[in-house]
Amino acid sequence: MYDLVGVDGNAFAVMGYTARALRETGHADLVSKMREEATSSDYNHLLYVCMQYIDIANEGLEDDDYDDDDDWYDDDDEW
Repeated sequence: MYDLVGVDGNAFAVMGYTARALRETGHADLVSKMREEATSSDYNHLLYVCMQYIDIANEGLEDDDYDDDDDWYDDDDEW
């Protein structure tokens, strides 16, 4: 799954990551629209738009790291 956490905070890096996510998930047709919307206002707007498009890229993807079970906590672990 794609996520902006850990992505360089530079606006161009965020847009580049988002564009790559869109292309890799078959949404290459949305890249120019995303860039146009993202650059239409300030940095906070750019982040908001990119997060929306990351959600589009993630639609239909399965998160391999997500475990539906509540068994992630082991009572035998020592703290």
